[in-house]
Amino acid sequence: MTTPQTTTQTTTQTTAGTAHDGPRKDALYASEEAPRLEWAKFAPEVYKAMVRLDAAARAGLDPVLLELVKIRASQLNHCAFCLDMHTKDALAAGESVERIVQLGAWEESRHFYTEKELAALALTEAVTVLTDGFVPDGVFETAARHFDEAELSQLIAAITVINAWNRFGVTCRLTPGHYTAGQYK
Repeated sequence: MTTPQTTTQTTTQTTAGTAHDGPRKDALYASEEAPRLEWAKFAPEVYKAMVRLDAAARAGLDPVLLELVKIRASQLNHCAFCLDMHTKDALAAGESVERIVQLGAWEESRHFYTEKELAALALTEAVTVLTDGFVPDGVFETAARHFDEAELSQLIAAITVINAWNRFGVTCRLTPGHYTAGQYK
């Protein structure tokens, strides 16, 4: 995520073919809720620092790999705003729909990804979901075999940053569906 939504949305009903292109053109979708809080508006220095941190963290990383990592962390954190943003950015960067769809079950769909991508996804899950209180040695060692120390450091930073963005998005309930690929780059 690079920025939260900056306009307050009113609660409206959306039909297929307008804001959402669903399979049924006659369906009436649930109401869209406004964000709880436009945090960037009230904490602009924190927002600016996050943008700078995000830019620094992604330096030197493959943009497609980075989007896969951001999507996977956002899935785990249930951040709809970031899922919307990074899925669109991944598609714009040339990622396939099939590989994006399979991210939710990447361990069963390993053949869709390179060994380096698999190592990044495993590290993303370990850093995002600290259920054991630590990142397992095996996960870290596998990532270290596929990334040199500088690149691995950048990857860890990028995973940490998307987790921070996710927490802003989820806490403030930022509204997905209005982002255009590359909008905040």
